[in-house]
Amino acid sequence: MAKLQISLKARALRYLSMREHSRMELARKLSRYAEEGDDIEALLDMLEAAKYLSAERFSDSLVHRRSARFGNNRIIAELQSHGLPAEEIGRVKGELVESEAERAIDTLHRKFPASPIDHAERAKHARFLQQRGFSSRAIQTAMRAPRDVDEF
Repeated sequence: MAKLQISLKARALRYLSMREHSRMELARKLSRYAEEGDDIEALLDMLEAAKYLSAERFSDSLVHRRSARFGNNRIIAELQSHGLPAEEIGRVKGELVESEAERAIDTLHRKFPASPIDHAERAKHARFLQQRGFSSRAIQTAMRAPRDVDEF
């Protein structure tokens, strides 16, 4: 029995029903299945016109998934790697700036509930936040924040 061939449009809608995708990411996924007469760009334009594909929804979705664990630098770099327009990245950046210090505190306290006891451990905590993409200002704020440790 022959395998049923799924059209590119059906495949794109299936991908978009699972989660939001950027235009570049969806084009890359669909290019594996495109045949000689298929026009992926026209399909993507049609999906954007029908509001199935949206850069704003994709960026909001990515920020929602990543903001609890990562800093602004890492999130913005990921958005840029997905080929989003500069104005969309600027909008997201403006929204993220306000909450970065609070997210850094939450991330640090979840990973290291106790305060550092020496300089080496303090540097370890700062490196952890830096690798997560937090700005130096957010790292300094998080390092100074009091820890809520239950004492016995």
